[in-house]
Amino acid sequence: MTRKVCVVITARPSYARIKTALLAIQAHPELELQLVIGASALLERYGAPVDYIERDGFEIAARVYMVVEGENLVTSAKSTGLGMVELATTFDNLSPDVVVTVGDRYETLATAAAAAYCNIPVAHVQGGEVTGSIDEKVRHAVTKLSDLHLVANERAADYVRRMGENPESVFVTGGPDIDLAAETTNGAGLDFDPFERYGGVGERLDLGDGYAMVLQHPVTTSWSESREQVGPTLEALHEIGIATLWFWPNVDAGSDGTSKGIRVFRETRGRTNMHFFRTMPPEDFLRLLDNAAVVVGNSSTAIRECSFLGVPAVDIGERQSGRERGANVVNVPHDFDAIISAVREQIAHGRYPSEHIYGDGRSGERIADVLASAPLTIEKRLWY
Repeated sequence: MTRKVCVVITARPSYARIKTALLAIQAHPELELQLVIGASALLERYGAPVDYIERDGFEIAARVYMVVEGENLVTSAKSTGLGMVELATTFDNLSPDVVVTVGDRYETLATAAAAAYCNIPVAHVQGGEVTGSIDEKVRHAVTKLSDLHLVANERAADYVRRMGENPESVFVTGGPDIDLAAETTNGAGLDFDPFERYGGVGERLDLGDGYAMVLQHPVTTSWSESREQVGPTLEALHEIGIATLWFWPNVDAGSDGTSKGIRVFRETRGRTNMHFFRTMPPEDFLRLLDNAAVVVGNSSTAIRECSFLGVPAVDIGERQSGRERGANVVNVPHDFDAIISAVREQIAHGRYPSEHIYGDGRSGERIADVLASAPLTIEKRLWY
């Protein structure tokens, strides 16, 4: 009998992290894909990722509006609660056989909790990893709410098993985000003009002499410092003078502070070496990433995809603290001098050898096969 697999995507990075699995589920003869889009993935202020999900040919089964305005700790908690309320209704309407949730965001927790209380088996992608911030709590809470664990590597699998999960429910599939990186990038030069294709805000920059990409998000455990924390990064990239493509922060507590810091810098500096984008489809983003001289900020992209691509990365602060990383990553504090030094050293170093820490390019099909064949249960007990 065909299994109905409901996959919930709630933020722009989530699509890249599950797209190849969506395609594999869609193509699998024993699976039926039910795609639910929610939270910031629906919002124009974050580039409306739902638009390019539809352009890729995916049929959307339901849309779930669940973001409470404010981008602080209270609204994050309220958005989680609203997400549980709305997703419970969505799952009741769709009656899936299994719900798939991705990563460690508040929407991931809402998805897992709503499905678990609806007696629907939960499959969690990218559990067992270690980071800083509230993500650390959320990811492991989702592990305990989940029935199938689709992890990126053996270290993550070991952590999930040590949390008392049934070893037979843990599958090392790798990450679909690495599949997309492997498919999209081929070492060729940049084959499109990002300013012409996506607009954005800022000067049209010459990328021919190399460019930096910046992805800096607020840290929820120090969300009130977000504006202060983004300052040294802005000043350091401005001082270095390299053409810089800066992507807007996620919808997390503290995002308003990060955004305000960027706007004030942009308005007071006038013409700079920076151009700002809200979002773009994952394939074009990965082409930009593959051709960047350095990636700066605190996104897991610098650690996951960039380790596979060999792109030099400067990880700032503690947001990714504890996450397994390759030789391509240098960590520094939120300090102007430290950031300048690390960025210059990474640019001078150039590319690193590819490391397959988070996948080998075949994760999507492995995930589909597990979803089609693994026993589905909602009963759990602690394994020792």
